[in-house]
Amino acid sequence: MVRKRSAIAAALVFAVLTSISFAQPGPAAAGQDPGNQREVMAQQQRTRWFQVQIDELKSRQDALIGQLQAIHAVAVKEKATQTAEQIEKLISSQQESFRAQLSQLQQQQQRAMQGMRQRADRPERAARRGRRAPDVELKSFDGRNYKLSDFKGQIVVLEWMNLDCPFSMYHYKTKTSMIDLAKKYKDKEVVWFAINSTANTSPEANVAFAKGHKLPYPIIDDRSGRIGRAFGARTTPHVFVIDRDGIVAYQGAVDNAPMGKVEANVANVNYVDQAISQLLAGQEVSTPATPPYGCSIKYGNGR
Repeated sequence: MVRKRSAIAAALVFAVLTSISFAQPGPAAAGQDPGNQREVMAQQQRTRWFQVQIDELKSRQDALIGQLQAIHAVAVKEKATQTAEQIEKLISSQQESFRAQLSQLQQQQQRAMQGMRQRADRPERAARRGRRAPDVELKSFDGRNYKLSDFKGQIVVLEWMNLDCPFSMYHYKTKTSMIDLAKKYKDKEVVWFAINSTANTSPEANVAFAKGHKLPYPIIDDRSGRIGRAFGARTTPHVFVIDRDGIVAYQGAVDNAPMGKVEANVANVNYVDQAISQLLAGQEVSTPATPPYGCSIKYGNGR
């Protein structure tokens, strides 16, 4: 009689287990354009879907454990020791499986929520980063031609210079700030251009300067002032750092030490070096703009 009841109890356990299935995570949402509002809504729906699955999983677990415990009570009452032990093992095994599946669902829900927050924040972060750089054509004094959009996916540095400006030449003759920075980041997908918007400068003087100082980058001929005015360049030096998405991530002075002079008890900061290193590290530029110092750019009249 005991064996018969034990067999019945075992059959009930099997029936309970085969009648209850746990929800499995759905497929990941297809990736869309970052910052797209439809993608944010899709992530919101996916987050809610995970919550429904979590609630359903918990409900089914409670129902399963309740039925197993009821069968266990019958087995104990009938003194079906082996059956009771098997049911206890089943309860333990199901609880472990439940915890693993619950943890998986919760982790996927958290990732979906994180992705939703990141996508929702991207427009705001982009606005804080600055404006999109104008897609200008760049022709060097030695005859090479470039277009700014050709360097999408790379960091671009535009440095306004003037061969007759002592503030600009300090970074070439007293120190080699510009050359050193360009070389430092040359192999890290950072492109550097010097730009001379001085109306009365000559190609010969710029070519001779580039050769004499062994510049690892070209000097762009902007005697028309078209590029300088498009960016709003005001002084020499005035530096613009453009991120991989074509956004002006930094614009302003090279550093906080005009002609090497820094205020008392203030650390010397090279803003350009700082901006490039932060962009390469995937960080936002902590100082996106500073007042540029130096000589005013000598734009031509009506050009």
